[in-house]
Amino acid sequence: MYEEPYRWVEAVGNRRQYLDDQLKEGTPVVGVAYERGILLMTMSKGTLKLYEIYDRLALGGMGHPADLEKLRFNLLEMAHIEGFNRSVSDVTGSRLVKYGITPVIKQAFEEVFKAPFIVKILLAELGQKAEKDGFLTINYDGTFEEKDRYAVLAATSAVEEKMMGYLRQQSIVSLKEAVDVAVRTWAVGDRAQRSALEDGQGHDEARTVPDQQVIDAEALYTHLRRCIAEKTIECALLDRHVQGPSKYRALEADELRTMLPTDLSPSLA
Repeated sequence: MYEEPYRWVEAVGNRRQYLDDQLKEGTPVVGVAYERGILLMTMSKGTLKLYEIYDRLALGGMGHPADLEKLRFNLLEMAHIEGFNRSVSDVTGSRLVKYGITPVIKQAFEEVFKAPFIVKILLAELGQKAEKDGFLTINYDGTFEEKDRYAVLAATSAVEEKMMGYLRQQSIVSLKEAVDVAVRTWAVGDRAQRSALEDGQGHDEARTVPDQQVIDAEALYTHLRRCIAEKTIECALLDRHVQGPSKYRALEADELRTMLPTDLSPSLA
């Protein structure tokens, strides 16, 4: 009887290790705020990773596609029910996360006889004013963080810290700058994840990847050029200047080509 709590703690620890292993080859996601709104960026192999949730809400995710799709549908359903039964102003990222999706993820993680969700989620919310723009990141155990200006998802917290450290050094005003910074930040995360895998490093040992390797812009673009054979760049915007209630739009390939080096064009979705 007295062993049961310890068995539960051990089981939860095993689930963390399992989920970390499942996510170690996942594709990072980057969210940055700029003068007109919010940009979400990732690279994928065909399955979309960025979605509209509601008028001013967008989602980016990494992990198992089926789990991500199930949680996306839950968010969509809750957002539209809230908007219909209450009002559009009641549909906020904070409400959807705190009262909607995180209890579901937390319960699935802690019920050790059921399968957990193999996902990490980034929810972006466009405010009425630029200073109200924000992000929420949700981990596979149901914990979440609120952020402004920028947010990232990556395989480990160590890689996420490295990406956030790189973002703090950047200045972002225009959409072109947002795209440029986002793709370079994605490369920071992907390089760090690959280095950790090649070296057989653990969750915290990813910190040992030399910082100098990830701050040189040309080195990051070189890494991106190596990725374009197998992945495509995916970008979506929450643009406050878009007419109508929905502020979400995908960034089309033709528009992206004007913002990135020419040799990255084949990688555009």
